Amino acid sequence: MTSLERVLGGADAAYTPADDTDRVEVPLHICDKQVPPAAQSILGRCEFYYRPLHGEYIEKSGVSTWEALKAWASRWNPVDDVIVFRRLLSKREQLIMPESDDDDWSRHANFMMRHIGCGHQPPDYYVSYGYYYCSTYGERLRPRLSVQGKDWLDKARKALQENIEDGLDDNMSGDQIEVHSLRYPNRSVAMEVAQYELEVDNATFKTFAFNTHVPAYLDAGLADLRLDDLAKIGGQPDVEEWLDGETWRQAVDSGVEVYGEKGIRGIALEGVEIVGEVAVDTYNNVADSVRSAGDAVENALRSLIRRRR
Repeated sequence: MTSLERVLGGADAAYTPADDTDRVEVPLHICDKQVPPAAQSILGRCEFYYRPLHGEYIEKSGVSTWEALKAWASRWNPVDDVIVFRRLLSKREQLIMPESDDDDWSRHANFMMRHIGCGHQPPDYYVSYGYYYCSTYGERLRPRLSVQGKDWLDKARKALQENIEDGLDDNMSGDQIEVHSLRYPNRSVAMEVAQYELEVDNATFKTFAFNTHVPAYLDAGLADLRLDDLAKIGGQPDVEEWLDGETWRQAVDSGVEVYGEKGIRGIALEGVEIVGEVAVDTYNNVADSVRSAGDAVENALRSLIRRRR
């Protein structure tokens, strides 16, 4: 967009009597689909997605279930908070510039300042999965992980955001989006999305973002983690979220690679090391558990697929 195209609004004015104090109303409107790159310094931080400036979000972030927050985010209009909107509008130029380091910058705020009065809403992924899940997941999980597990958490968080940046950048150049997995090329992501439309199509953006989770988790070193870390990571997502078909798929895809790299024998030996027991039955017990877990996931997926049709 040119500088003229980025003007929010205009109006005609004329000389009026001194006692005419009515202000001229200037409707604001802009729809800028050009997504500027994020600053490298924000990558790896939960605020990359969203900053909790809105009072309504702060109230809703304490709801009892993931489903409740997700449902709220899908219908929430952040522009309704006039105080926050004016705050962001006052620094709009800083928030929409490439690689902005403004204290209020986030992907969510950047979107708001590029789409004013045009009917577009920020992808609810930024708030409901991105920020909320990034912050709560880390807060609950990090203290329970080993040093290696904490390192994985940091790397995965940054990789998730780098993948989003890569996809948005691809969509600025054309219709083809490719997010590569360096460690597992077969888990790379390829999508076709009309140029400039990725961020303004909520459903497509969610699919894209979830598709990039598996490459991020794996490239961060998920398959290198010990069984106890894997168990804690695997048991972390809220039960309600696992009813979402997108989340089931990313869990299964990650599990396939971890299982393929470690194998039943590798998983069993780690289990023995962790519990400090060496017994002939350990291998068979763990192997049976792995098979049972795989069967349970497969059955649940079949059920979900039938339900979604």
